[in-house]
Amino acid sequence: MYPLHRQREQPIFSARAHVFQIDPATKRNWLPASKHAVTVSFFYDASRAVYRIISVGGTKAIINSTITPNMTFTKTSQKFGQWADSRANTVYGLGFSTEQQLQQFAEKFKEVKEAARLAREKSQERFELANPALNIAAPQLSQELSEERHSPPLLSVNGPGEEKLFRSRSAEVELTAEKERVKKMLSEGSMCEINLEAELFTLQDSNAKLVAALQEANSSVEQWKNQLAEYQEETDRLRDQVAELETQLGHPAAGQTAQEELSESLEELEALLRAKDQEIQSLQSKKTDVGELEKEKEEVMQRLQEVEKRNTELENRVQRAEKTLAANREEQEQAEVEVQRIIEVLDIKICDLKGLRESLAKLVDK
Repeated sequence: MYPLHRQREQPIFSARAHVFQIDPATKRNWLPASKHAVTVSFFYDASRAVYRIISVGGTKAIINSTITPNMTFTKTSQKFGQWADSRANTVYGLGFSTEQQLQQFAEKFKEVKEAARLAREKSQERFELANPALNIAAPQLSQELSEERHSPPLLSVNGPGEEKLFRSRSAEVELTAEKERVKKMLSEGSMCEINLEAELFTLQDSNAKLVAALQEANSSVEQWKNQLAEYQEETDRLRDQVAELETQLGHPAAGQTAQEELSESLEELEALLRAKDQEIQSLQSKKTDVGELEKEKEEVMQRLQEVEKRNTELENRVQRAEKTLAANREEQEQAEVEVQRIIEVLDIKICDLKGLRESLAKLVDK
């Protein structure tokens, strides 16, 4: 039953949004139905000509709304829209990340609503064609009513005219009761099928998560198996070394200390191998939550990006500091060269002054 159902219902449009439901107590406040943005999809069932909006969060369906021609999707803000579902007795709200996504969803809702209206009209036509008794009863009823209108006035209370009028009214009551009974049967069958479809959608989502968890566990098991093979090779190599040492020494008593150390190493490795085997078994029997793993992965990636950003900022600061230091060193070297030049000029001036003083002294002596 499930494979056939999966083939007959196909997605036609999908978008990601935050899902809300109206508070049943106040009918005014919104209650979040999902912790984060989820996929909201339009599905079409070709066998029943039914359109639905379905969204799954975690292991349950948070939206399972069958679209009818009297539904209306209202945009209450630039990124938020809502519609009322009388069957589910609630109002759904969707918060999108962009105004364009909201516009696309609203246009698709309008398009699907029109398709649902055409599908309902075609379904009613097929229903009338498939039930000729109902189609025949209506002309007969109209014919009897026309005959009644053109018949002469009734002369007696219990005459044939009153009997004909009673038969026409009975046919009309039976026709109305038959239509109500058929509508009731169709609505009950539709509700049962909707419940089964929601349960199937939940099972499909759980199955996909279990498959992903099993694949991840299998990859971890392969890694542990490779490590186990490496440990076994190491154990064999140590055993070969023990045998070689015993052969070289010729006296096992003389190499007893080394053999005991190697035996202890072998026991430690075997204990480690047993621990790894237990970890492999626990990984095989463990079912991880894919949502939590993805969330942790996103957090780690975010932290890694922050660290990389900080590292880039530190590198930029180091580069700026190095450039500043190089510029300061260059300025210092230029200042030292200028000071050295000034010192040389002062030395020359001092020598000139010294010669001038000596000349003046000689003149004074004369």
